[in-house]
Amino acid sequence: MAIGSENLTPESLDKIEDSVLVEELKKAKEELFNLRFQSATGQLESHGRLRAVKRDIARIYTIIRERELGIRAVPAAAAAAPATKAKKAAAAPAAATEEA
Repeated sequence: MAIGSENLTPESLDKIEDSVLVEELKKAKEELFNLRFQSATGQLESHGRLRAVKRDIARIYTIIRERELGIRAVPAAAAAAPATKAKKAAAAPAAATEEA
């Protein structure tokens, strides 16, 4: 996924798991740092890129926070994994009591 592009919409971010979002956030922050450095040294050619990367960072933060608050649904793959772990954890004590 390209940072600062048109395909980084909230609808496309909804389909991405939290761990991937965190990685994308790190990439975007690194790119913003590099762009600021280029701006300070007078090497930046596209000042609009700064604005686009800042907005992408804000979008990613918003999606992560909305998931924490339960406003936005977690992707199906990420939601299914904790549910299976919970089922296994609940089944383990039940199996132990059946053996005794």
